[in-house]
Amino acid sequence: MKPVKRVKISEFFIHLGGWIILFSIPFFFMEKGHLGFQMNWGMYQHHCVTMVLFLVVFYINYFLLVPKFLFSTDKTSFFVINVGMILAMGFLLQWWNMFDMPPPEVMRRKFHDHPHHRPTLVSRHLIFFVRDLMLLMLSIGLSVAIKMGLRFAELENARREADKVRMEAELSNLRNQINPHFLLNTLNNIYALIDFNKNKAQKAVIDLSKLLRYVLYENQDTYVSLEREVEFLKNYIELMRIRLTDQVEVTTGFSVPRGSKTKIAPLIFISLIENAFKHGVLPNAPSVISVFIGETPEGVVVCDIRNSYSPKDESDKSGSGIGLEQVRRRLDLLYPNAYSWETNLALDSKIYTSVLTINTIKP
Repeated sequence: MKPVKRVKISEFFIHLGGWIILFSIPFFFMEKGHLGFQMNWGMYQHHCVTMVLFLVVFYINYFLLVPKFLFSTDKTSFFVINVGMILAMGFLLQWWNMFDMPPPEVMRRKFHDHPHHRPTLVSRHLIFFVRDLMLLMLSIGLSVAIKMGLRFAELENARREADKVRMEAELSNLRNQINPHFLLNTLNNIYALIDFNKNKAQKAVIDLSKLLRYVLYENQDTYVSLEREVEFLKNYIELMRIRLTDQVEVTTGFSVPRGSKTKIAPLIFISLIENAFKHGVLPNAPSVISVFIGETPEGVVVCDIRNSYSPKDESDKSGSGIGLEQVRRRLDLLYPNAYSWETNLALDSKIYTSVLTINTIKP
């Protein structure tokens, strides 16, 4: 009973349906007599006994031999036991057939009643013996095929579950890295303000507290509201404006309908915007930073960022450079085959473009 309890409900009904079909086959070959269709109950009894022996072989393999031997390193025992069981069941069926052998008249009809086609007693037993051996091997093969199919499905489900757990753990780890990275860059900006404008620095601290509230408490799900994420990015950009001079032109555009139901991975764009402010401010020269985030009715989100390009030297600690690598990794995990990210540096090396397109309604 213990193995039966492990059988799933759907699997049980599949087996039950197979039993019903096997034991119902003789009813499809009933002969029509003067009283209508009649069943030869003696032959049906013989059929049932034969099917029971086949099912015994099937389930011995299904519940015992296949899991214990075939799925382990002891495959030799599996084949030896099955060969012995096939021969034993084959001789048992022949012994049973001796008590239920069709009469000679029936055998002659089956072989067209031709003298050259009349089998001897030995040849008749040999024919039935070979037939039974083939059917027994078919039963074993069927049990192996079904069990291996179920095992493959279980292993595939286990693999998917492991991949899911791994992805969730990796995303959690990436998020934990992003938050300190974002905080470090912002604190560096505020620190730069303290020396020349304390009032702006104080306002920046207040704005930072609002951003941290979102980072720490409001974006803990895998996906968050695009509208709320855009609001966070607007606040971040305003915080970055505080330390900029008049030589830096910052333009923004946001095309996200109010009340949008679209979900997006949190903090997926912040590293791109950080990168624009890090490299887009030229020393003692006019600079441009352009940020556009829009949503199409089909659920496609586009983040288009363009900025002046000014490579940082090694002494600049405003960013560690790990942000963009994290973005790429998170995109691969959360939007496989559902995003495109194109970057381009103009030929004159003055304008850097980054366009990230995400299909939030994954197929």
